[in-house]
Amino acid sequence: MTVPVSVYRRRFITITASLLATSAVSPSALLAAPDVVRWRGVAMGAEAELILAHPDRDKAGRVLVSVENEILRLEKIFSLFDPASRISRLNRDGVLDAPPVDLVRCLDDADRISRITKGRFDVTVQPLWDVYADHFQRFPDDDKGPDKAVIHRALQKVDYKSVQFAPERVALMKPGMKVTLNGIAQGYITDRVAELLKSSGFENVLVNLGETRALGGHRDGKDWQVGIKSPDGSGRLIEKLPLRNKAIATSGGYGTRFTKDGVFNHLFDPLNGHSPTRWTSISVIADDATRADALSTAFYSSPESFIKKIARQLNVAVVARHGSKDILVHI
Repeated sequence: MTVPVSVYRRRFITITASLLATSAVSPSALLAAPDVVRWRGVAMGAEAELILAHPDRDKAGRVLVSVENEILRLEKIFSLFDPASRISRLNRDGVLDAPPVDLVRCLDDADRISRITKGRFDVTVQPLWDVYADHFQRFPDDDKGPDKAVIHRALQKVDYKSVQFAPERVALMKPGMKVTLNGIAQGYITDRVAELLKSSGFENVLVNLGETRALGGHRDGKDWQVGIKSPDGSGRLIEKLPLRNKAIATSGGYGTRFTKDGVFNHLFDPLNGHSPTRWTSISVIADDATRADALSTAFYSSPESFIKKIARQLNVAVVARHGSKDILVHI
């Protein structure tokens, strides 16, 4: 088995209201419909979609060019798959002078969530990914995973408190540390695109760039409708939710699997180095996609009591799924 490394996570959220034809379109393609423009493309290796409800289609087309440029700019900062990106340079050299404002801002957001969740969200888990990816590339049929001693050594490099960041410099304070923003960057990019659209005068927008954020509602006055997909790959929806001036993000170990059963996957508990098995998926609804993204990652390895405590503290809603059946727990 070849470990997939070209995507961040499988699409978990889908748009349930069919506003336009559903035939596939190429990036930047605009589908004709009164007052609605839809763009589909790729952002950070994942399928991306924007729906703009606006009467001026020419203006919508122009702003979508700006959106594409913004996505490309941010990918050059956050993409682990680009060896020339700023985060790749940071991981290679252990230090990055004059970092982009967006990198410092995202690290600050990540640090805040890490402290609130007692380290259950940690951007320095990349050494664990390296260990698991290397192991299963060499032993694709193994069902036991990497040696405990190897995981333990990787865990010594996992410590969000050892990432120093300031406008002048970002530094990783432990040898061999690496940062991944995969658990927050898609939400961050979603928010930046939403801010760009709002500043351009668009008030009825659904941004779906790996995580989903709604500005306003649809022009018909109704809320946007999004659905949480089943983890079985069938495309079946296990929950439909209205969204207006909110964001939703979902995390699940079935997004990128090292083994067919998903016991070993791309999500790691920073406290023990293993893939959590407590939940099948966790969805978080928050005011912004950055927070929703990071919290869904943190909650995936958290017990219910902890999730409830933090959800109340931060005033976010959580939908947790456990087991193979469609058992939903609204927290």
